[in-house]
Amino acid sequence: MPAGIPFRRVAVRPTAVAAVRTVAVAALAGLVALAALAGCGAPDRDGATGGPADLVLRGGRIVTLAADRPETSALAARDGRIVWTGDAAEAGAWIGPETEVLDLGGRLAVPGLIEAHAHFSGLGEALFGVDLAGARTWDEVVERVAEAARALPPGTWVVGRGWHQSKWDAPPVPDVRGFPVHDALSAATPDHPVLLQHASGHAAIANARAMAAAGLGPRSASPPGGEMLRRPNGRLAGVFVETASEPVESAYAAWLATLTPERRAERTRDVLRAASREALGHGITTFHDAGASPEDIAAYRDAIREGDVGVRLHVMLSEAYATPAALDSLRVVGDLDGRLTVRAIKAYADGALGSRGAWLLDPYADEPGSTGHNVLPMERIRELADLALAYGWQLCTHAIGDRANREVLDVYEEAFAARPEAARDARFRIEHAQILHPDDVSRFARLGVVAGMQAIHAVSDAPWTPDRLGAERTRERAFVFRDLLAAGAVIANGTDAPVEPVDPIASFDAAVTGRTATGAVFQPHQRMTRDEALRSYTLAAAYAGHEEDEKGSLEPGKLADITVLDRDILTVPEDSIPGTQAWATIVGGRIAWHADRP
Repeated sequence: MPAGIPFRRVAVRPTAVAAVRTVAVAALAGLVALAALAGCGAPDRDGATGGPADLVLRGGRIVTLAADRPETSALAARDGRIVWTGDAAEAGAWIGPETEVLDLGGRLAVPGLIEAHAHFSGLGEALFGVDLAGARTWDEVVERVAEAARALPPGTWVVGRGWHQSKWDAPPVPDVRGFPVHDALSAATPDHPVLLQHASGHAAIANARAMAAAGLGPRSASPPGGEMLRRPNGRLAGVFVETASEPVESAYAAWLATLTPERRAERTRDVLRAASREALGHGITTFHDAGASPEDIAAYRDAIREGDVGVRLHVMLSEAYATPAALDSLRVVGDLDGRLTVRAIKAYADGALGSRGAWLLDPYADEPGSTGHNVLPMERIRELADLALAYGWQLCTHAIGDRANREVLDVYEEAFAARPEAARDARFRIEHAQILHPDDVSRFARLGVVAGMQAIHAVSDAPWTPDRLGAERTRERAFVFRDLLAAGAVIANGTDAPVEPVDPIASFDAAVTGRTATGAVFQPHQRMTRDEALRSYTLAAAYAGHEEDEKGSLEPGKLADITVLDRDILTVPEDSIPGTQAWATIVGGRIAWHADRP
């Protein structure tokens, strides 16, 4: 089966500020404001006060995050929604001949976990590509790719993802600014075009055959927002940063287009089915897909209808497709029985820190001549902000470096000032927000901007972040979770899969402990409490998607989306958190995945 990779791209008036902040604060305070429906014997939406439910949970600890009943021991769901929470001794009133009773066996049930930033089709694609994560040397990367190529007919593209030069045991030889050159890869795979994405997704390596397919040669010029790395003699190294990888990606896409329609459709089904299964197996009930095309969205719709995708999808439309006509035609909220929402735009302000593409206020400590890349012109992001407000969409902008974050906040502030009514509950987002100047931290809460962060990035990037920023800048500006929370900002957590495994427990652990693979603690002064980390995956993530009335807590009237974990991450010793696994994933009152069932 041919493998693939995901494609990228690709001063406020006081009254307005006060309005935005008031709405954000009020919404957070009311995230669990369905108290009138909660409690023992509470009515469901039809006014019933008893009778059989479709599903009853009991026999464990149920953390609801509801304001009036934060913890209980039983729950009942009917027609996809929670109809009752209370004591297990009273659950019998909701059990009938057709009721499925799930005995938790002392396990922990929490509101369905929401992956607030990842790449759905990219996750599925990565499961079929060459896995380069964990490779310790460039030679190991080359060998993994060569082994995959030997199993494929000549001319078939080989794609993979997950290499990271800063995580190798030794620098590659030869190298260009710490990156390998393509020679060994090209020699090992002469008959197959090869494209290997960096773990961050913001750089790529191509072999000679892939570069030839893309029409790249000695005279090829780096595009705006990207760079084709070159050797001292001027020849291409085969490493492409940010937008510079687009020609090779386009060549790969052209090859995919040569497959038969039937083969492409089969491949799409396989990819989406695999992504859904992987997400559900990690306890995820809603997946915020950070960048999709109209064709992707159509495929998602078909896959949901056919039962191939069981996780709920909250989709961000990639910036390249964000036109007035598209925003008019594609916007849906809770379509397909609440399985599909499309009402956000995904844009890129800069690249990644690992590839030195993050846009910084000050030069890189380990490359003093560079401050990174502005990937998408800020004027285009201004256009998108105005367009989003005009059409009732969110704007979710990737910004990692401190300059990128400042520039995006400036754009948002100007847009909110121009359209104060539309801005009242816009909930624009900054995705990643990894490096923030202290002066900009309070602006998130003041403007009502959600920080869509991934705690797992902090511990994954910890070994080399001080190399990029220096020790003092790292301590002051990197992954400032605690500073943002103290300022009143909303943090929605995620993994950025397939950049990292789509494992919410790993990100929860990173947020709580800051513990790296070596056991060191990174940025200990920025850690979250366990309650804060859980809320970042539930209530805050629901708020980030305008869905706090439907998701994020377990109380009557809300969707019966529930994650059951095999241990209590809120009470076990810290060392036991990483071993936690999902035991059951419930979507709309139905068990979508169970560890003990095929």
